Amino acid sequence: MHGVRKRILVIEDEGDIAELIRLHLEDRGFSVAIARDGNTGLRKASMGSWDLVVLDLRLPGMDGLEICRRLRQDSNSVPILMLTSKSSELDRVLGLEIGADDYVTKPFSVLELIARVKAILRRAELARGSLATNNDEVRAGCVNIDPSTRCATIRGEAVDLTAKEFDLLLHFATNPGRVFRRLELLDGVWGYGHEGYEHTVNSHINRLRAKIEEDPASPELIVTVWGVGYKMNIVTDSLVSA
Repeated sequence: MHGVRKRILVIEDEGDIAELIRLHLEDRGFSVAIARDGNTGLRKASMGSWDLVVLDLRLPGMDGLEICRRLRQDSNSVPILMLTSKSSELDRVLGLEIGADDYVTKPFSVLELIARVKAILRRAELARGSLATNNDEVRAGCVNIDPSTRCATIRGEAVDLTAKEFDLLLHFATNPGRVFRRLELLDGVWGYGHEGYEHTVNSHINRLRAKIEEDPASPELIVTVWGVGYKMNIVTDSLVSA
């Protein structure tokens, strides 16, 4: 690898697995640090400048879901790759809903893990490159978004969004009026299209509506197109509902 080495934090309490991940990532030119419990992992993830966090779900002290939740609540948008067991379907879904970028199930192949790591880092690079070449504000009616600062205002009022909520709103605002199927949103915002995880989109839509709609029960900005998906309406500041 050329240039500055990517920094990866591995939060994994099983020593053999942690060292296996470290060995293979370092062999491919990454700089790797390990945390062996949840509390230490959260502290390191919060304080360091990481390109990726590989996060196990079952940890002593604090589990991976709580670490992920706290990082996203603090607007820490570091990419997160979760490690989970095949029997933990609910945990995988919850992890994606609270802001994880992808997951790998145990037991996993090293080649699969490396492929997922590279894919996440590649998406992050593309996102940064897109922001670097297009920092213009995005306006869609009463929605105003500044990609360079990742700030959004609705009807002139700033809204506090998680990283994925911001990405979802930006995706809609740059394509106003277009109807997106749930799988298209998974591909466009999360970077993958797993059938069966469409309700991850539903959960994020509901949380986003709670923050940006005047009446979340009767949304005007992000509306449901029944039997298809969702779209963003252009709603002006002065629009008064009939």
